[in-house]
Amino acid sequence: MHFSGCLCALLVALVYQVSGMDTVIGLYGETIEVPCNNGAPKPKDLFMTKWKYDDGDLLTQLKDQDASVIATDKYKDRVSMAENSSLLIAAATLKDEKTFTCMVVAGADISEYPVKLLIHKAPTGVEITALATELEIGKPTQLGQCSTSDANPAASITWFKNKKPLVADGKGIIISSKVKVDEVTGLTTTSSILQYTAEKGDTAALFTCGALNTLSSPVSFTVTYPTERISLHVISKGPLMEGANVTLKCKADGNPPPTSFNFHILGKVVKVENSDSYTVTDVTRDSTGEYKCSIIDNAKMEDSKNITINYLDMSLSPSGKVMKSFGEGLALNLQTHASGELKVSWTKDNGKLDSRPTFDKLTYSDSGKYEVVVTMGPLIKKASFELVVEGVPVIRRVAKRRGEDGQHKVLTCEAEGSPKPTVAWSVNGTSADESPYVNGKITHKLTIVPTVNLTVVCTVYNELGQDTRTINVSTLFEEVRMDKQDSSDEGDTTKLVVGVIVGLLLATVVVGLAYWLYMKKSKQGSWKTGEKEDGSTEESKKLEEKIEEKLEENSQKVEV
Repeated sequence: MHFSGCLCALLVALVYQVSGMDTVIGLYGETIEVPCNNGAPKPKDLFMTKWKYDDGDLLTQLKDQDASVIATDKYKDRVSMAENSSLLIAAATLKDEKTFTCMVVAGADISEYPVKLLIHKAPTGVEITALATELEIGKPTQLGQCSTSDANPAASITWFKNKKPLVADGKGIIISSKVKVDEVTGLTTTSSILQYTAEKGDTAALFTCGALNTLSSPVSFTVTYPTERISLHVISKGPLMEGANVTLKCKADGNPPPTSFNFHILGKVVKVENSDSYTVTDVTRDSTGEYKCSIIDNAKMEDSKNITINYLDMSLSPSGKVMKSFGEGLALNLQTHASGELKVSWTKDNGKLDSRPTFDKLTYSDSGKYEVVVTMGPLIKKASFELVVEGVPVIRRVAKRRGEDGQHKVLTCEAEGSPKPTVAWSVNGTSADESPYVNGKITHKLTIVPTVNLTVVCTVYNELGQDTRTINVSTLFEEVRMDKQDSSDEGDTTKLVVGVIVGLLLATVVVGLAYWLYMKKSKQGSWKTGEKEDGSTEESKKLEEKIEEKLEENSQKVEV
């Protein structure tokens, strides 16, 4: 009691100093630290520190002593003092929102530092309830109610569409909010109602709401709107051609879309319920035309498409296997009828031809399999025939030659014919060789060693007829003798020619000499007598002409 009286007298003698008020925000349910003098260091001449509030003192601490709790109310077991003189309040509630004052006695001064305490609590969650079943374009509809609870201060709710905030405009977007306070905890529950007028683009929109940093789960709605336009689609596997199935699909832009339609098939109306499709099976070229679809309850809302069924007809004459004789003609007739431009190509035995084949006069090389391919876009038609040219075998050439070793002879027989002719010889040989049978031609070679002169017969035949040719073949000895005789005869002939040439030259010289002597003599006589000079001259000219003719004749003989 004496200490208290002295303390009171001391306090009366001290000078009071009150500083400005600070504000501290604490979290609901947590331990809150309220700083003294904004956390400034303790003065050196500190005597006492005390915390109090409007309803009384909480605790005091003398220098170098432990703090003593003075409070007897709800703070009795919840307050303590930190080393830096801060007030610690455990398990904060909204009722702790008040002003706490730190009083510091140092020397002759008494200073007070009031601190206003605020308690905040984030909302426990955000959710959307009372969702609309669907949204109708142009009609204001309560989309839903967004709520968040156990918050302080009261949470502010924001609505979002596709993550963009919605701003109330009083027309298409109307937002109304209200706050409810819990009587026990003092915490608030905020609810917000969104009235929204949907647009066509809201079909896949995602709506959310949020408070502070908390967002609700996104929600979407079925947006209904009437059909404004329909479109007809043609569906087919591959090109539209004869024999195919064509599916007509009618699409409407309404939501929900119509489930029943009228299909107009070349003037005939087909009603289809609970489906938006109709299939036309096994179409033909006569199926080409205009097709429509419309809504059953609104025939004016329709769409149409012109459909063209492609077709390609082709016939080829002849066909199958065609038998013809060598030298005959064959008429080729290709007829086409199509809905578009055609491309025609020919092949023979799988080899491409540059142009359409013609058969004015058939040869064996014309035999083969011919195919024509006619295309029009993706449509392809093919036709073919096999041509076989037949004929009686004909031997085109026979020949003989001595073998390279000089010890045998090789006989050759070349023939044409179809079917393939068989070659037969009238003699046997040491070996026989037959060429491949190509384009009706065949060559047969026979190697023999004749010991006597022979007449060899080559015979070719098939089921249509035959042909024969002979070859005269001498022995190898006879050919050697004849070769020598030929060489001797050639030598004698050469000698004879040389002799004839020399004789002609000598005769020419003799005649020339005689002519010279004659002319000399004739001139001497005329000088002496002077008679018949003109006649002698005429005779001389005739003689000269005869000599010249003779010389020319001899010259020709020499050349021969």
